[in-house]
Amino acid sequence: MVAHARANTMRDLSADEIRGRVAELREELFNLRFRNSMKQLDNPVKIRSNRREMARLLTVLREKEGTAAPTA
Repeated sequence: MVAHARANTMRDLSADEIRGRVAELREELFNLRFRNSMKQLDNPVKIRSNRREMARLLTVLREKEGTAAPTA
């Protein structure tokens, strides 16, 4: 139920804001994976939560782009 509420708040963001947040998450995910490989990551669940948030954002972005340009 929490994920549903988060997706609803993500739908209020503009496409550019979503792209910016996805870029931030990709960079953070890279750093988390790197720290995890060096055994310096305190909470490995952060990797999963970042991946899921990025997937939600990409889904919302795809929905927005789908409504903007219908396929013929």
